[in-house]
Amino acid sequence: MTHLRAMPGLDVLLAGQGPDLRGERLGLILHPASVTADLRFSADALLDAHLQIEVLFGPQHGARGEKQDNMIESDHYTDPVTGLPVHSLYSEVRKPTPEMLDGLDAVLFDLQDVGVRVYTFVWTMALAMEACAQAGVRFVVLDRPNPIGGLVREGPVLREGYESFVGLHPIPLRHGLTAGELARWLVRKRGIDVDLTVVPCSGWRRWMVWDDTGLPWVLPSPNLPTPTSCDVYPGMVLFEGTLLSEGRGTTRPFELFGAPWLDPRVMTDALGTGLGKGLAVRPCHFEPTFQKYAGQVCGGGQLHVTDRDRLRSVRAAVALLAACRKVGPDPFPWRPPPYEYEETLMPIDILWGNDGLRTGIDAGAGPDEILDGVDVELTRFSAELEPDLLYE
Repeated sequence: MTHLRAMPGLDVLLAGQGPDLRGERLGLILHPASVTADLRFSADALLDAHLQIEVLFGPQHGARGEKQDNMIESDHYTDPVTGLPVHSLYSEVRKPTPEMLDGLDAVLFDLQDVGVRVYTFVWTMALAMEACAQAGVRFVVLDRPNPIGGLVREGPVLREGYESFVGLHPIPLRHGLTAGELARWLVRKRGIDVDLTVVPCSGWRRWMVWDDTGLPWVLPSPNLPTPTSCDVYPGMVLFEGTLLSEGRGTTRPFELFGAPWLDPRVMTDALGTGLGKGLAVRPCHFEPTFQKYAGQVCGGGQLHVTDRDRLRSVRAAVALLAACRKVGPDPFPWRPPPYEYEETLMPIDILWGNDGLRTGIDAGAGPDEILDGVDVELTRFSAELEPDLLYE
């Protein structure tokens, strides 16, 4: 195994450097990427350490990743390996009920986040923190590295009126935080009055991306199969708010994009140099096996990361949307609601955090105009974070 430079909070706890949870009745929020540095499943490792895990909670895609597609609810069931009850938090409920928390002393949160506001795991965390606050149950975050690093923030801060399960609190699209840091911010700035403990990662620094940690990659959701998928995800997730394919149903989701009506070379000509540094696009065709345009050949492009440090995926995605608008149908094919439990607001608006991307693209605006003012929002947000940051 590659030399490890960082260790997840789970390993730190198991090494005896976190809170002493022996004798406490515990719930555990987990998914397939909830593993130790040597790839032991979180539930197994904690049980082997003689901690009293009473119940498991599964987020979107399930506790064991049993749901491959997005927006597919999971059932409540009995875990076939541990025999523990599993409560789905992506079902008729997204917040633990008092009955689910009854008898517990603490809930452990051990999900691998990817540093993007619309990735639902941090909102599962926020809602679970609220439920634990109401039930008088402690909340322990076993922190994990942000796979796209903690130095860069991109995209607008979510505005009031655009809250949804892909954004419950005002943070940027690419937020540059770990789950543990965000939990601290939620307690301090958003008033979630929970008894919070964060077990930090060991050895992680803000400049590190996943490849710098030495940790093995376990896909945290089925459509982020590689660290490169995560690199482009902050911007390319915006394609979920359109009727262009974001590459679901292929082996390169979020790296591939397109539609049956899109001419790859015309699109790249319209794009010009708008993609920015650190990223290249290859005109190509692909055929999704499920989701949008399943079984149909799509024209589009594949993104290739050439320099992670210079890559700004949100700006790149805005440029791609503007290019597709120039050469595609009129009006631009935005995806209609419902989307992620939101029945009224346009999906692109809750993904972006306001309606400015949609109205800008419709008006023929480019990235500079659409992103005007975002830097001010990011500077203001970054300034208020200092008390909550855990890593240099």
